[in-house]
Amino acid sequence: MENKCPQKGDDLLALFEALSNAHRLNIISILSRGRQYVSQLARDAEMSRPLLYMHLKKLEQAKIVKSDMEISDDGKAMKYYELAPFEFTINSEVIHEAVKTLTMKKKEGK
Repeated sequence: MENKCPQKGDDLLALFEALSNAHRLNIISILSRGRQYVSQLARDAEMSRPLLYMHLKKLEQAKIVKSDMEISDDGKAMKYYELAPFEFTINSEVIHEAVKTLTMKKKEGK
């Protein structure tokens, strides 16, 4: 039987976790207008860079954003973030199939 759910359980949980925070939704909204240098992104999101990096890490783990390091003309390393193409559909079948691949379930011995 063909698996109609390409989403692994752990990936689905990472996606839900990434989307379940207002700050991360705001970051996605900002990046929907185009890629941003991390300092500008922090200003636009009205948060400190350390807090921004924590949220960006969650978004990267969920494969919602990606980053690139570039060297400016004056030799300064600059980190840019942009949205990765993403789209997902959630329904009972997707969840049913994803649960079969959860590693947390295996670790708990269920």
